Amino acid sequence: MPSFFDRLRAGLAKTAQQIRERLTDAAPAAEASAPAAPAGARPETLEAVSDALIGADVGLQATEQILAAAKQESDGTPRERVERVMLRIFQNVAPPVPMASRPHVVLVVGVNGTGKTTTVGKLARLYQSEGKSVIIAAADTFRAAAVEQIAIWAERAGVEVVRAKAGADPAAVLFDAVSAAKARGRDVVLADTAGRLHTRANLMAELDKIRRIASREVPGAPHEVLLVLDATVGQNGLVQAREFMAASGANGVVLTKLDGTARGGVAVAIAHDLKLPIRYVGVGETMDDLVPFDAATYVSALFSERW
Repeated sequence: MPSFFDRLRAGLAKTAQQIRERLTDAAPAAEASAPAAPAGARPETLEAVSDALIGADVGLQATEQILAAAKQESDGTPRERVERVMLRIFQNVAPPVPMASRPHVVLVVGVNGTGKTTTVGKLARLYQSEGKSVIIAAADTFRAAAVEQIAIWAERAGVEVVRAKAGADPAAVLFDAVSAAKARGRDVVLADTAGRLHTRANLMAELDKIRRIASREVPGAPHEVLLVLDATVGQNGLVQAREFMAASGANGVVLTKLDGTARGGVAVAIAHDLKLPIRYVGVGETMDDLVPFDAATYVSALFSERW
């Protein structure tokens, strides 16, 4: 099986191809204005690289700051200078929360259609592969088919699921799951919550109640609140994310559907604009296609010539 790094690189193939094509299109203009280059070399400018980043949905604000910082760099080609600046953006966000409690309680939140429930199942599989025992709390009791859907994913992952009937109190479901995890010595509780918009006051109040229950049952819980964002919507997802962060207390991001878009540069915008660590990325539809995010691999893959 390919490594996590190889799968992350493969997931960025469409984005890397778009960046490469934009740089190729910009090359004639760069050649006309640049000093003589060695035979076969294709000169690039910082402006051409920044235009390619905007095309990949890095966003105007982040790209302008990257360009300004790269101009202060003295060593390397334009893209090497941009890569160093981009890496610093990822390094300047808050680090992931370590697993210091047992159980480690993770709430998975987001708007409808981002792949939230699927992400919970894949996360369970990933934790299992790392030797951690998992219980899933089917706390999305708002959507009729959600409990059945997460039960299917739990079975695929080989983990236990705690559920209730549709319409039950989600906080009570989480309470039962945490109680079961404590009694059985499980390492992780993964809570699938209902998809919601920040404009739905009742659902936001429900989420706050879920968080209060978690903190009452386990010190410091929820330890992680992972906000699921759909990479295919690019910059448009950031508007909702800003509002959602304030209500949910999100301290990490899962970026899904990265393999299906040329807008993979949005990961830079997330780190730059939201100051949140990207914890995992979805790079396919199978159970094992959720991989830990690695900034160095990501930045290298954006400018890859190997596709």
